[in-house]
Amino acid sequence: MVRNLNNIGTNARGLDGKERLRILHEYFNQGTMEPFRFSFKELSESGKSVKDYIAPPGFDFRYPSRFKSGSIYGSVSYLDMIAPKFTDEMVKKLLDIDDNLTLTMHMQTIDPVEAIKMIKRALTDIQKMKIEEQKKAVRSGYDMDILPTDIVTYEKDTLELLDDLNTSNQKLIKMTFLIACYGRTKRELENLTQRVSGIIQQANCNLRCLQYLQEQGLMASAPIGCNDVGIERNLTTKSAAVLVPFCTQELFMPAPAIYYGLNALSNNMIMADRKRLRTPNGVILGTPGSGKSFSAKREILSCFLITKDDIIVCDPEGEYFPLVQALHGQVVRLATNSKDYLNPMDIQLSHKGDKEALKLKSDFLITLCDLIAGGKDGLENDEKGIIDTCIKHIYDGYFKHPKPENMPILEDLYNALLKYEPRDVAPEMQREAKQKAVRIANSLVLYVHGSQNYFNHRTNVDSHNRIMCFDIRDLGNQLKEIGMLIVQDAVWNRVSQNRERKVATRYYCDEFHLLLKEKQTAIYSVEIWKRFRKWGGIPTGLTQNVGDFLKSEEIEGILGNSDFVYLLNQNAKDQHILADKLGLSEKQLMHVTNSDPGSGLILFDNVVIPFVDKYPADTKTFAIMNTKPEESTAKEDEDS
Repeated sequence: MVRNLNNIGTNARGLDGKERLRILHEYFNQGTMEPFRFSFKELSESGKSVKDYIAPPGFDFRYPSRFKSGSIYGSVSYLDMIAPKFTDEMVKKLLDIDDNLTLTMHMQTIDPVEAIKMIKRALTDIQKMKIEEQKKAVRSGYDMDILPTDIVTYEKDTLELLDDLNTSNQKLIKMTFLIACYGRTKRELENLTQRVSGIIQQANCNLRCLQYLQEQGLMASAPIGCNDVGIERNLTTKSAAVLVPFCTQELFMPAPAIYYGLNALSNNMIMADRKRLRTPNGVILGTPGSGKSFSAKREILSCFLITKDDIIVCDPEGEYFPLVQALHGQVVRLATNSKDYLNPMDIQLSHKGDKEALKLKSDFLITLCDLIAGGKDGLENDEKGIIDTCIKHIYDGYFKHPKPENMPILEDLYNALLKYEPRDVAPEMQREAKQKAVRIANSLVLYVHGSQNYFNHRTNVDSHNRIMCFDIRDLGNQLKEIGMLIVQDAVWNRVSQNRERKVATRYYCDEFHLLLKEKQTAIYSVEIWKRFRKWGGIPTGLTQNVGDFLKSEEIEGILGNSDFVYLLNQNAKDQHILADKLGLSEKQLMHVTNSDPGSGLILFDNVVIPFVDKYPADTKTFAIMNTKPEESTAKEDEDS
């Protein structure tokens, strides 16, 4: 059964004994808030039965059409299916009722050979009735072909059913559909029952109370697979399938799950914990004004309040610092006129040793130099080897005495390149290698001694605050892409530190498409995306330039390592690419077509759920997180 459910994209697992008892306790004690307390050790020592742990204070079955379980009233009815056809709308409307309601369906297949025999016997009885009516017609002197409508209809339906069983691979199923309603008072129970009855009557069916069978109905409604009510209806497979409410998927995880809005189809809450995913990395995609940044801030706020994770934000547009300041976090303003410095040469010593740390730092610095000096075709392999050789000697002093004042800066790499002397090569190759090292060094002049030397300083910001925001809005186009790459490396250092502390690190990178625009930074970002997961990092990339993001050659590496995708409103031209990359159907894409802000699709592992998230606009948190000037102005005018 579990394998069959997994094959249709549903996560399923077996429950152990304690979990099954907990479910029964919650079902039979709906009128109380009494917690479930149980242990097998206590059970063996006390001599009690498991019933003592799950049973309510008492049952009262004195009345024919209702019962009392503890302090709550209940009534069990069955669905009298008299309509010739069904749709899933009836079940959906019943599930949409925001009240205490339990739907239980008992299904049992009938052996195909026995089912055909049963239908043939029914057909024989109908034909016998038909012959009797024809004899009456002859005796009365009227046309024998004039038959009662009921007999004609029954014969036609029975023949169609027999044909389905013989040719359409249909099976016959015994079906019992029970509906249990609960209320704290008799009036509340009666109102709920009337609402349910109204919905069922709209589907041309009837709600029949189980008179004098309330005890059997309660036990049949409980999740134990017991059905002693004795009321069944035979349905074919296709008819029974309509009544199974698989038209919507739900996503509701226990604490410490985060709230992501309401299911747009069922109105149930969406509660999810990305840490339980195989790959918790994520992306948030949406057009301008679709609520992309607001959604990220909602998750940041929830993570800050619910979890103990560290949170780091790379903010290219200056949108996040009001929220970070409100949470007493640290805002690091990276700009050419700022006194907050972030050293790209910072290295985090690894528990595996200096060589492992140096290997990771060399990978980053080669990517940085490739971005600065690589040009259209990027650095050649021998040029990357020159940089790697220089880096190995730069950190010798820091490894001997790991103090902040001994940390190298970008100028040290520049000087090492100028002094580079190749060894064990021919003289003409030495000159060529020397020239290449000087060329790379000259490319770094602007960032070491020139007007863009902002990153040629040692780090002077406190990186131990639980929530940090790197504001790179004022870096300018020349440094913004480099700044995002340096921030990403700083986050990696933080992830390395937190791994030793067993603390998760959540990283939010807005305008993520900028890192995927250049091949060098794109390859490095994909590698970081893969490493984060293994080291306890949870990165999230945000972008409004969905077209540029999806056209990147490295997109497969990002989406392939992201089990969380948050889709908001999308342009029509991007929807076809999304459908291809993410395997979305046209019906699912409707939820990201001209959708309202804060509405769209959540892809959580193999679950795809349309959601709606309407955040109350009259709250302080909304005012802090909102980035729409017109709404902020309107709120200020209203307050004044």
